[in-house]
Amino acid sequence: MRIAHRPRSLLPPALHFPSHSWSPNRILSFCSLPLQKPRTLALKRRRPERTIAAFAMADTEDISKAISAEEDAKFGFSRPEMYKSNLAGTVDQYDRHVFVCFRGPESWLPRVEETDLLPKLFSSVVKSRKDDIAIKTKITICEEREDTEFECGDVLIFPDMIKYKCLKDSDVDGFVDDVLVNGKQWTSAVQKLNGAYVFVCAHGSRDKRCGVCGPVLIEKLKEEIESRGLRDQVFVAACSHVGGHKYAGNLIVYSPDSEGKIMGHWYGYVTPDDVPEIFDQHIGQGIVIERIWRGQMGAPTEEGKMAAEQMLPNGKAAKERKKREESNSEITQENVGGCCQGSNGFSCCRDGSLGVNEERKLEKNINAHGKKGLGKASSWIASLEQSDVLAAVAVIGAVATVAVAYSLYKKSG
Repeated sequence: MRIAHRPRSLLPPALHFPSHSWSPNRILSFCSLPLQKPRTLALKRRRPERTIAAFAMADTEDISKAISAEEDAKFGFSRPEMYKSNLAGTVDQYDRHVFVCFRGPESWLPRVEETDLLPKLFSSVVKSRKDDIAIKTKITICEEREDTEFECGDVLIFPDMIKYKCLKDSDVDGFVDDVLVNGKQWTSAVQKLNGAYVFVCAHGSRDKRCGVCGPVLIEKLKEEIESRGLRDQVFVAACSHVGGHKYAGNLIVYSPDSEGKIMGHWYGYVTPDDVPEIFDQHIGQGIVIERIWRGQMGAPTEEGKMAAEQMLPNGKAAKERKKREESNSEITQENVGGCCQGSNGFSCCRDGSLGVNEERKLEKNINAHGKKGLGKASSWIASLEQSDVLAAVAVIGAVATVAVAYSLYKKSG
């Protein structure tokens, strides 16, 4: 019996590049060269050690094996700096996020927004019109992929949840003027975005940590999407530098909150183990995962810094805050208004707004008068504040004086 084997490629292993980066003509041209030439040229071509396309071909176990222990300890999820910094308050304030789709992480230079034509042109025009743009806008590059809805030149805008199709270099000036400056709708094709969008920093040429952690998280996110049947509801894409590489894995989630409002939340120190919780809690219920939360769209940095003072790294924040809340709750219960029963049928109600000293004085008065067997009138007087007692005594004295004077007047008459 003959066993069918997969045909072996005629290309040497060094030439197995992502399919989107090599056309058939280029491959044929290399095949026509002597065998040693392609190897030499392949070494000269600058490419990352690991690409998203390569990870897309492997399952989770293969991915974990693909990262060596040394690489993981230095740049991955086991590096010493993990969970050493407070995350809350590490996002600069912004109110609108614009993503420009352009190629992929394997081809992005360290400063992609300053070197490649479309990103550079878009970024420079936005900077030149910064004073004219009323809404504080953040610009980020995201990947274009043949197997997704993101194509080169597509522009995604959050929280508007709008996608403009295939922006060309010649359209950038008009687009920025109409859409970002004047708030008009661009003349080209526009689509409404639905669902949740997750952007993961995988800008490896900018920082090795994101180059190692990003692709692993992307693959894990896609794996969860498939297993949960959310292919048309949750979308994942690699993005360029978002700030804070030391917090890698970094990702941003744009999705409706518990009230249906589109919000953008940033997470750091994200590992593959955190991905199911992101689906269950954040995307599924609109609840923020505080232990890995960096900040959100629209929140001033000052508010984030205030939150950071109450946050502890690596998931301890929620427990510490819960303890404080329970402690405050006990104190509140001790100070709220309540009723007590004194001797001789005397009753009083404590007001939580009274000071501690005033409460103690009141209790002493109650006990003192109760032991002497005072009636209701004296008990009522004892429950008043000192100023009220003095005023009452003055009134009673005045009434007594008038009564005596009137009595003397009657006798003399």
